[in-house]
Amino acid sequence: MTTGTEQQSTRDRSVLYIVVSVVLVALAVWAVIAFASARETQQAEEKADELVQTLEDAGATATPQPEVIARVLGDDGGAVCANPNQALSRATLYGLLTTGGSGPGMRPVLVDNTVFRGQLAIIEVYCPDELEDFQQFVDSLETTDAANG
Repeated sequence: MTTGTEQQSTRDRSVLYIVVSVVLVALAVWAVIAFASARETQQAEEKADELVQTLEDAGATATPQPEVIARVLGDDGGAVCANPNQALSRATLYGLLTTGGSGPGMRPVLVDNTVFRGQLAIIEVYCPDELEDFQQFVDSLETTDAANG
């Protein structure tokens, strides 16, 4: 069995490769834009509006724009609702409730009881099935009323 002789010139093949490359790049750009815009669904915007209202009802004086919340949390709560009651998530939270020092200077602190309101509001709106366990966890922490006097 033999193969035929190449009939296309190098210029023809180059044009073909360039056209295919441009089409693939255009499709990739379109896919990225479509993916980014698909995250901001109507449901995400409704939940973001609900979260803003919940935060304002809880006494928040400055809340993010609903569009920003919708981009960050989507329609499922994002990282906040991924595993709020598992050991790694709680360990991360404990790590944030410290003096801010590093090494031997790192110490746990008593935080104000309002610190968890935002996270509780997010869990209430986006993943209410996790709220009861997380509320029990927050209630088990020793907090103070430092911000109010």
